[in-house]
Amino acid sequence: MANYDFVIIGGGPGGYIAAIRAAQLGFTVACIEKRKNKFDQPALGGTCLNVGCIPSKALLDTSHHYLFANEHFEQHGLSVKELAVDVKAMISRKDDVVKKLIDGVAGLFKAHKIDWLQGSGQLQKNKQVKFTSFDGEEQLIDAKHIILATGSVPINIPPTPIDNETGIIVDSTGALEFTEVPKTLGVIGAGVIGLELGSVWARLGAKVVIFEAMGSFLPMVDSQASKELLKQLKKQGLDVQLGAKVKGSSVNKNSVNVTYDLNGEEQSAEFEKLIVAVGRKPYVEGLLADGVDLKMSDRGQIEVDESYKTNIEGVYAIGDLIHGPALAHKAMEEGVVCVERIEGEQSLVNYDLIPSVIYTHPELAWVGQSEDELKEQGVEYKSGAMPFAANGRALAADDAEGMVKFVADEKTDRILGCTIIGPQASELLQQIVIAMEFGATIEDIQLTMFSHPSLSEVVHEAALAVDQRALHKAQRKRKKK
Repeated sequence: MANYDFVIIGGGPGGYIAAIRAAQLGFTVACIEKRKNKFDQPALGGTCLNVGCIPSKALLDTSHHYLFANEHFEQHGLSVKELAVDVKAMISRKDDVVKKLIDGVAGLFKAHKIDWLQGSGQLQKNKQVKFTSFDGEEQLIDAKHIILATGSVPINIPPTPIDNETGIIVDSTGALEFTEVPKTLGVIGAGVIGLELGSVWARLGAKVVIFEAMGSFLPMVDSQASKELLKQLKKQGLDVQLGAKVKGSSVNKNSVNVTYDLNGEEQSAEFEKLIVAVGRKPYVEGLLADGVDLKMSDRGQIEVDESYKTNIEGVYAIGDLIHGPALAHKAMEEGVVCVERIEGEQSLVNYDLIPSVIYTHPELAWVGQSEDELKEQGVEYKSGAMPFAANGRALAADDAEGMVKFVADEKTDRILGCTIIGPQASELLQQIVIAMEFGATIEDIQLTMFSHPSLSEVVHEAALAVDQRALHKAQRKRKKK
């Protein structure tokens, strides 16, 4: 029987990072991962590297390059003859990017002497792990510490059963493998995944309709920013139907007919492809042997304490299996903190400062609280915003849609939140995450020198705008109370 200090079930962002950190601290580590990629090869990296964050960004970048060349090159004095989309080449490039990263993780495992057990892992009643290899061989493993990190899977809904094999009604995984641009594409869900995948295929020429059951668009985001993103997406040709509840579907040979309720009226639409992107749920299928009494919440999440301990001694859970948003960077930080707390360090994850990003164009990124939340809570705050339209770097790049917006405490001047919609929002936001982690005030940002010309200057100007001091915006100085 094999014996390790740590056995980690799941080789996604949370699991592989936990494995690496444990090995760095001198522990013996095994990581069990059952995923095989589209080429039937064992693959680390979980959903994020294989069929999520990374491949979707590869397609987003490729499709944006195509759209920019098709619609904006002429403004730059550039001309391209017979611009065309080679979808197979685009998918192949995406696969190459994924492979490099997966191979990189495998290389890190080798360098840190982590045993990568290729197959499935199951927690047993006596706190052992049963490992089943791809060829069916079973082995019991003893471990001082077991970390469950199996991630999440797309939610399937009865009206539109997913079938990635036929490729007509697909989830986010199937949407990464289209062999040609569909003429018509339906997307169920106007969340992060639906908007990103809808954007990819809309840029390449698909007529895209997005069905969102809620009557509001991105309610978790600052309303000023969400309205701006919706406006920009509509300009790009995406038809976002709010309050549209999908009731059923029927698949023909080469299309699917979708019936839905819109404002009390039943309607239907036909599409070549339909993407179901209504969210994700913890993946616990086969994870627990019969009789393992692991405490779960009503939402199907594993309950843990601040050190990620479950109700079973020596068993921990992280990432999409537990509370909080299903984000790769959250899982990574939890993996590190979980291991370090076991080792005796006082690490922690600051759940108040988890950055969120939607990689549409323009990008939308936010951290902390929004103005809407502060109003609802009755918090005394001040706010300021600055558009990219006033920024020289953005104008030179022909990429000047959007804004940076701050909210800060009226009395203490502490930054309470920041929302950015615009070019490189994901990168610009990170400087504010760092500032907030150090308890920065708006004045701290105001007194910081930013390079010129740069997109970051909009961050500076937005901070100045909080106190009516923006230099590239007509404002009168804010009166002191």
